[in-house]
Amino acid sequence: MQFKIAVLPGDGIGPEIIDAGVEVLNAIGKKYGHTFKYEYGLIGGVAIGKEGTALSDATIAMCKRSDAVFFGAVGDPKYDNPLAKIRPEDGILKIRKALGLFANLRPVKVFSMLENASSLKPEIVSGVDFIVIRELTGGLYFGKPKKRWETSTGRKGVDTMAYSEKEIERVLRVGFELARTRRKKLTSVDKANVLETSRLWRTIAHEMAPHYPDVQFDDMLVDSAAMRIIQQPKYFDVMVMENTFGDILTDEASMLAGSLGMLPSASLAAVPKAGTRIFGLYEPIHGSAPKHAGLNEANPIATIMSASMMMRYSLGLVKEADALDAAIEKTLKANLRTYDIMGPGSKKLGTKEMGKAIAERV
Repeated sequence: MQFKIAVLPGDGIGPEIIDAGVEVLNAIGKKYGHTFKYEYGLIGGVAIGKEGTALSDATIAMCKRSDAVFFGAVGDPKYDNPLAKIRPEDGILKIRKALGLFANLRPVKVFSMLENASSLKPEIVSGVDFIVIRELTGGLYFGKPKKRWETSTGRKGVDTMAYSEKEIERVLRVGFELARTRRKKLTSVDKANVLETSRLWRTIAHEMAPHYPDVQFDDMLVDSAAMRIIQQPKYFDVMVMENTFGDILTDEASMLAGSLGMLPSASLAAVPKAGTRIFGLYEPIHGSAPKHAGLNEANPIATIMSASMMMRYSLGLVKEADALDAAIEKTLKANLRTYDIMGPGSKKLGTKEMGKAIAERV
C-alpha cells in the first residue's frame, strides 16, 4: 500500500528526531511492502524566517491532502520576547484548529527496563500504563478575549477559558470509547469547585456516563489528579481533561517514564474506533530543546512511538504498529539508551544511532 505523509520537522531538535522516525517508517515499509511518500513543509520559527508566518496556507493545504501529519517540534529562543507579534508556537495552535484536531492522546507507559530511570521509586512506577486525552482546540489557549493592555493604574492581561457543550461532549466520547478498549475505567479531570467551565464539563460527563455502563467512571479535581499521578499512578487507565490541564499533567507524567523523550502523542480529528482510519497529527510531547539541537543526542523514541500511533490510527496498519512497538522494546532490552535514560551498563547512543538500532529490529 502507498501512503502520503506530510512531514513538518519544525525547529531545534525537530529535524533530527523526525529523520530518525522516517528511517524507522522506511524499515517498516520495506518489511511489509508499503510505500510512504513524504511531502515536507515548514512550521514554527523556521517558517517565520522563510515565509513570514509560523504556518502558511500552503502548508495547511499540503497537510489536508495527506493521510497523516508527522510533526517534530516548534520553538526558538530568538522569538521568546513577550512583546513579539508572532511566535513559533502560533504554528502548532493554528494547525490544530485548521485540521480540526480536537483530541490529543498521550500514552504514559513505563517500560520495565526503565523503571530505574524515573526519579520515583520503582515500586511506584512499575506497571504504569495509562493514557491522557487532552482537549486540544478550546479552553484558555483559544478563548476570546485574549489580550494585554495599558491602563492608568498599570498593565493588565486577560485570557479566557471557554467551552461549548459540543466541544466537551466529543472529547469525553473519545475517553469513554477508548476506555472500552482498555481496562474500562475513565477518570474525568476538572476544577469544578472553582471554574464554571469545569462545572459544565462535570455535568455533561455525568449525563454521558449512564450510556457507558460497562465503563467505571469517576471525577477528580485537577490538583488531586496531580498528586495521584505521583502518589498512585497505577490508579489510572484513561484520563480526559481540558486543554491546559492536559498540557501540564502530561509533562508531569513523563517523569514516570523517565524522560519527556519517552512520551508520544496523537492529535485526532474524530473519535477513534476499531477498523476505521482517521486523520491525525503525530508528535512527541516535548519541545524543540534548542540547546540540544544539532548535537545528535536527543531521544527520538517518543517520535518513533508517535509513528507507531500514526500507523495504528490513521493508516490502519495495526500489525505494523505492533511490530514497531516490539522493536522499541527489543532495543531497550538490549540496554541501548540515549543520554536522558541512561542506566547501569547502558550503551549510549545518539539520535541517529537510536533510530537505526530500532529500524534494525523491526
